[in-house]
Amino acid sequence: MKLRLSLIFTLSICISLQTFSQNKPTQKWLDQKYSMFIHFGLYSVYGGVYDGKPVTRGYSEQIQSFAGIFSDWYEATSRQFDPMAWNADSVVALAKASGMRSIVFTSKHHDGFCMYHSQYTKFNIVDATPYGRDIMKELADACHRGGIDFAVYYSLIDWHFPQSAPISSHNADEITPEHFEFNLKQIEEIMTRYGFISEIWFDMGSLTPEQSQSLYNLVDSLQPKCMISGRLGNNYVDFSVMADNEYPDYQIATPWQTAASMFNETWGYRSWQERGQVADKVKEKLESLVKVVAYGGNYLLNIGPRGDGSIVEFERNVLLDMGKWLNTNAEAIYATKANPLPTSDKNFYITTKGNNLYIFLMKKIDEVALSNIKGRIQRVELLGNNRTIGFKQNVKESEIVIQLPKCIFENSLIPVLKVSFKGGYRVVPTYTIPEKQNLTTFNATPIFGHASLDYYSGYKSLTAYSWHCLPNSKVIVPTIFFTQNNIGKALSLEVEGKIYNFKLIPTDSMVLIPKGSVRFGELYTKAGIGVFGTLDEENGGIIDLTSENSKAWRKVEHFHYGQILQMELQPRRSMILLQEIIADRACSVAVKIGGGNGVYILLNGKYITAHCLPSRPDYQEELVVLHLKKGVNQLIIKNYNRFAPMLQYSLQLLDKYKLYQMSLPSISLHKGIYSVKLRATNPNSKVEPLMMNNVELIFD
Repeated sequence: MKLRLSLIFTLSICISLQTFSQNKPTQKWLDQKYSMFIHFGLYSVYGGVYDGKPVTRGYSEQIQSFAGIFSDWYEATSRQFDPMAWNADSVVALAKASGMRSIVFTSKHHDGFCMYHSQYTKFNIVDATPYGRDIMKELADACHRGGIDFAVYYSLIDWHFPQSAPISSHNADEITPEHFEFNLKQIEEIMTRYGFISEIWFDMGSLTPEQSQSLYNLVDSLQPKCMISGRLGNNYVDFSVMADNEYPDYQIATPWQTAASMFNETWGYRSWQERGQVADKVKEKLESLVKVVAYGGNYLLNIGPRGDGSIVEFERNVLLDMGKWLNTNAEAIYATKANPLPTSDKNFYITTKGNNLYIFLMKKIDEVALSNIKGRIQRVELLGNNRTIGFKQNVKESEIVIQLPKCIFENSLIPVLKVSFKGGYRVVPTYTIPEKQNLTTFNATPIFGHASLDYYSGYKSLTAYSWHCLPNSKVIVPTIFFTQNNIGKALSLEVEGKIYNFKLIPTDSMVLIPKGSVRFGELYTKAGIGVFGTLDEENGGIIDLTSENSKAWRKVEHFHYGQILQMELQPRRSMILLQEIIADRACSVAVKIGGGNGVYILLNGKYITAHCLPSRPDYQEELVVLHLKKGVNQLIIKNYNRFAPMLQYSLQLLDKYKLYQMSLPSISLHKGIYSVKLRATNPNSKVEPLMMNNVELIFD
């Protein structure tokens, strides 16, 4: 679609330069990269065993639920909890020797047992056990003495509190008013009695937006620099948390963290866990650490002490061996930024700091080839022994090839190269929009956050679009095109670092009819799996529906297009549709898509949009413009039911659609390639989805 305008419309809107300022995230939190998680509580006494038998279902820290232990029997276990082998200073020393920059401690898990002296329940480490000491206070003090940050985990559900929701299979029940008031009181005492807390790691429960906001505001008022995890829900977030042991393969523009257990099967101590070889686990966790840091995140690695407070020797040895590697390669991890280059080669990962690139060699390869980078290399060396490594550089073509001698793989699990540039380097855009070409969401670089309605509704949220463009002239006049569902949206257009704010108010419109023949083909469906943000088909291209791997898809006969349909679907479940669309030429069409609380949309495997809304609608409908290729296209829609008793959904191909337009004031440009970014002006949250996937821009 190529649109041109000859008139410049007078705007009655306010265009202004906008600046941002905020206290969080702190640079210290962003730079720490690697921290210790500790799951320690009353459940540790069981060690994953109940009634003399291993409890193989579920995490061991949730043994009360998965073993079906009566509440009074479980409560009586506190009389056996006497962790005399626990030593807070030794734990801090272990964390520091392992290269960890903070400790996140479970103040209270789902069982409601407090590992600190809470004044609001006797079910705590001081009042209910022979140990009789505030174990969290001892750890907080040890952290402060040892120069390492202290942080807390707090479960938003509580199986012990009388007025809370009962134990369920999913841990995401709503929080009753009485329980919420109890949570507020406990958070206040934690935030006021244990010194500086670098982050609070909320978990589980399904809070209302008002509850999430109240808890966020309480923490923020008492400890303004305390980072608040996204699992608080409803997109109240200082840093996003991935699903358990999840490692994203895309960059996230907002602060984020992956929490990892030593073994995927459990976080709390499990006496019968098969642990394998220390060396294998060290390699596995180092690879995970490197991947997280290379994509810009922080890595939180868990240990689960025994019921007597002792650290499992296997876990201690793994951490210490990781610490040895980190001691050699520290400068490539801490205070670094994500890989700035557009490489997808999984044989190596990259971080950057100052004038340097750090290349982590994940496999034994002969060379590393880099492109899209301008700058003159001063030196390439192997961290740890300052050995110089040979390289070839084509400055004109922005290409670098580093030859790797086989011996560098002999003495390190993951060798790291340091590439130093004289005077710095510059990344060359992979794709530059030619002059006179429209800027669309299909030729944009998407900028992602990670939104979270609750634990089961975390997902990759598209928060902005960016482009690199070749100038058409020294002055450009932007025109923006959008659909009806975007009218009134407040947006910011950033061009060469200057930000212009405006609200979408149509000054004209046009009706568009797809060129050529476009029709719906076969429709397929299958059940969704996992949390809302999991969609295996993403980035997979066109699916071969005749292959063995596609047996889960079944053909839908006699589908009622354009009607709102219903199906029985339990909360936290999803249904996926795959609609074939056949076009006799490349063109743009519009479909109307209706779904439940959460909708995730792909076209030919490429992300279009995803949103799971805090307003909890039973049904939402939107117009989505699709840029089709010639031939068979595949539209995939994941419909997610988070709260409603039934899933409502619909799908319709439109034979025409209306596109609105609005002109913006002229913008002066400098010479050379210029950057453009489009985002919401004042979003409710830094991870809130933009939902502007139909937008187009023309710069005349």
